[in-house]
Amino acid sequence: MDADKARRALDGAMTITETHLGDFTGGFPPPASKNGIYPKGENTEWTAGFYTGLMWMFWEHSMRPIFRETAERHLVSFRDRLDRRVGVDNHDMGFVFGLSCAAAYKLTGSVFAKETALLAADNLKSRFHEKGQFLQAWGKMGDPSEYRLIIDCLLNLPLLYWAAEVTGDNSYRVTAERHLETARNTVIREDFSTHHTFYFDPETGAPLRGATKQGYSDTSTWSRGQAWGICGLALNYKYTKDPSIPPQWAGVTEYFLRHLPGDLAAYWDFHFREGDEPRDSSASAITVCGILEGYRQGLCGKETIEMAYKILESLIDSYAARAEEAGNGLLKHSTYGRLLGAGIDEFTLWGDYFYTEALMRIVYPDWAAYW
Repeated sequence: MDADKARRALDGAMTITETHLGDFTGGFPPPASKNGIYPKGENTEWTAGFYTGLMWMFWEHSMRPIFRETAERHLVSFRDRLDRRVGVDNHDMGFVFGLSCAAAYKLTGSVFAKETALLAADNLKSRFHEKGQFLQAWGKMGDPSEYRLIIDCLLNLPLLYWAAEVTGDNSYRVTAERHLETARNTVIREDFSTHHTFYFDPETGAPLRGATKQGYSDTSTWSRGQAWGICGLALNYKYTKDPSIPPQWAGVTEYFLRHLPGDLAAYWDFHFREGDEPRDSSASAITVCGILEGYRQGLCGKETIEMAYKILESLIDSYAARAEEAGNGLLKHSTYGRLLGAGIDEFTLWGDYFYTEALMRIVYPDWAAYW
């Protein structure tokens, strides 16, 4: 791919972000914009870490102090969030604390950030159920109505691998690997499409059924869930080198690519291949990162990596925000929850993050992502 084009796109995204830093002084963007504008919110959502992750990437790209200073101010908020247990009764610790605090430790050596990220890893590990061998996604532990995992958690497991590395406590890794095995055996269907979520019997731990919360139906394939599978499997292979992952990763990836429309920006659910249903550009951005990571790990060859380049070029040309436009996000035409009536055809914070991560991976081929 044209690295100069990617660099220009990265510079453009940085300019937009820097221009609108004042919009979020003392707060964070919410998961999705409203009419193209992120209002200021508090550090309560599963997406807050994506904003701090943007700060760290733009600091690495430019070395401008404003980005590091902003990210470091966020760290106090993340510790306070843990101490007060605000929005932490879920599995999203990697999204929230990995891209903010663990990243801060990796980049700056901050002991405070390291301690906060390890507390988050402890919180994640505490959500493991022996009956079923999985990390409960949402809600009060043991609640029969929430006795399930979701595919997104594949991207939270790197926080546990990191915790094992920095502490020498292998129980973090064991927990991650057990959840990974359970997830791979349940959420990935025979044709390599995926379930969003999977329920287990709270009495026995036996697998019960696949379902969705954000897809079109329990039997359809939610495109962002498929993208989480692509990126999550690649990241887990990075840590485990499990030889059974590559063929599964290849199948999940091929399924996603085969169901894309002509401009390569996914519909929100693969039940739709054409028409006026909303796109979810964030799913395509996540997939680009998953393929780039997969290529780095030797999971794919030239044909697949060239598809990732084509997707990213389409996002740059047709979906990226421009500095002269109204709005304070980076990647247009993303969808949070179509059937939930939330964030439809808007910016989403993870869409902005993964779009930027994809550009960083192109501009800096040896760059170490924060996962």
